Amino acid sequence: MTAPVLAPISDRSGKLLAHLAMIAFAAFVAGSFSFGALAVPYIAPAPLNAVRFAIGAGLMAGCCLALLGTRPKLPAAPWRFLVLGGLMAAFFITMFTSLAMTDPVSLGAVFTLMPLMGAILGWVVLGQVPRGAVLASLLLAASGALWVIFRGDVHAITSFRIGAGELLFMGGVACHALFAVMIKKLGRGEPVVLSTFWTLASTGLCIALYGVSDILATDWMGLPMIVWLVILYLATFTTAGTFFLIQFAAPRMPASKVLAYNYLTPSIIILFEGMLGHGWATPAVVAGAAVTVLGLALLAATGD
Repeated sequence: MTAPVLAPISDRSGKLLAHLAMIAFAAFVAGSFSFGALAVPYIAPAPLNAVRFAIGAGLMAGCCLALLGTRPKLPAAPWRFLVLGGLMAAFFITMFTSLAMTDPVSLGAVFTLMPLMGAILGWVVLGQVPRGAVLASLLLAASGALWVIFRGDVHAITSFRIGAGELLFMGGVACHALFAVMIKKLGRGEPVVLSTFWTLASTGLCIALYGVSDILATDWMGLPMIVWLVILYLATFTTAGTFFLIQFAAPRMPASKVLAYNYLTPSIIILFEGMLGHGWATPAVVAGAAVTVLGLALLAATGD
C-alpha cells in the first residue's frame, strides 16, 4: 500500500497555521477544566487519565494508518517519548489531584505562569532568548488573563493565597512548559501524527504505572454516564487533539509564543460558561479578556 503524500507547508503558511493551531489548543484546554471537574467526584486521577490516553493513542494510531498508510512503528531512540510522556503524565496527574484540593479559579491563576516558565526554559534549554517586545507582550497578556480569572475583583487578587493544591499544580505546569521545549530539543523530523501517537502512548504508560492500584480498584461498570462523556471529550479533544496541535506548532514557533496561547484559556472558559447558560461576564472581565487578546496579537506580530 502506498502512503499518501502530504503536501509540504511553506515557512510562512506553517507559522500562520501554528498560531491558529494554538488558538484551537487553548479552546480544547478550556473545556478540560470545566468537564474534568464534573468527573473528579467519581473517579481517581490515574484511572481517568490512563483510559483517556489509551483512547487517544488508539485514535492517533488510526490517523497514522489513514495519513501515512502504515501502523505506527517503533521510532529511533524511543526513550525520547518516555521523557515527553513522563512530563505530560506529571502535568495531568497534578492537575486532577489539585482539582480535588482547591478551586479551579486558583488553578487557573497558576496555569497562567506557563508561558513565562516556557520562555525561561526555552532560554535555558534551547538558547532562545526572548526579545523585549515578546516579554512585554507576555506580561501584558498575563495581566489581562489574571484580571479575567479573578473577574475584575481587586480584593480577590490581593487576597490570593498559595495552598498545597496550587503548589502541586505549579510543579505540573512547569513540566508542561518543559514538554513544549523538549519537543523541539528531542524531535528528529518524524511526521506529527507519528510523534503524537508515541507521546500519547508513553504518557498513558507512565500514568498507568503510577496509578496501577487505583486503576485496579476502580468499579468501571459502576461509573456514571457523565464520567464516560468526560473521558470521551478528554480523549478526543484534550488528548489526541491538543497533543497533535502542540507538536505541530512547537517546531514552528519559539516556546514562549507556543505557551502564550494558554492565556486565552480563562477567557474561553468564561465564554463557554455564558453559552451554557451559567451567566455572562461583567464589562470589567470583558475588558481583561480584550487586554489578553491584545497582548497575544502583539506577540504574534513580533519576530521570533
